[in-house]
Amino acid sequence: MNIRQALPGQASEIATLMMEAMNAECCQNLAGPHHTLADFHDLLTSLVSRQGTQYSYDNTLVALSDDGLLMGIAISYDGADLLRLRQAFIDEAWQRLQMNHSGMTPETEAGELYLDSLCVAPDFRHQGVATALIRATEQKARRLGISKVGLLVDKGNPRAERLYRSLGFQFVNDTAWGGHPQRHLQLDVDGPSSADG
Repeated sequence: MNIRQALPGQASEIATLMMEAMNAECCQNLAGPHHTLADFHDLLTSLVSRQGTQYSYDNTLVALSDDGLLMGIAISYDGADLLRLRQAFIDEAWQRLQMNHSGMTPETEAGELYLDSLCVAPDFRHQGVATALIRATEQKARRLGISKVGLLVDKGNPRAERLYRSLGFQFVNDTAWGGHPQRHLQLDVDGPSSADG
């Protein structure tokens, strides 16, 4: 497995995994009643292929198999930059879908590297890909001088929460995103982690 920075040409594959991480119901809510999941995929592909968006390839780490297949993705960015980075999504959602998402509540804040999207392709699950991507995200936070990695986990996904907690993430607060109750978890990148010990 090789983890490296994503490339613009991987945008469509990355968008597919992002939508799996979000789940179809959430994606359809964001696309609105008059557009399809394919329309939403086109929007995300556009955002991934560009710089200066929250979903940009610049913010994306990819795990590749030895033969170059996309195994998984981890999209993360400085929480302090969320509102600036999100503007491209707001603008494109209005232009393409006639959906106004300008009132979305921020899901992160300054002081954490926000792990926005983490997904492993179905053929590569249960092979340590998610753990490797999280550890690479932790290293990214250290390089950027950010002391915490934060994420939201759906309360209906206890398996994912168990993984995050086993890697050192701690509960911060209950919240909601995309109409689903979530838990906000954080990992202190300066503290001991389960991989250290």
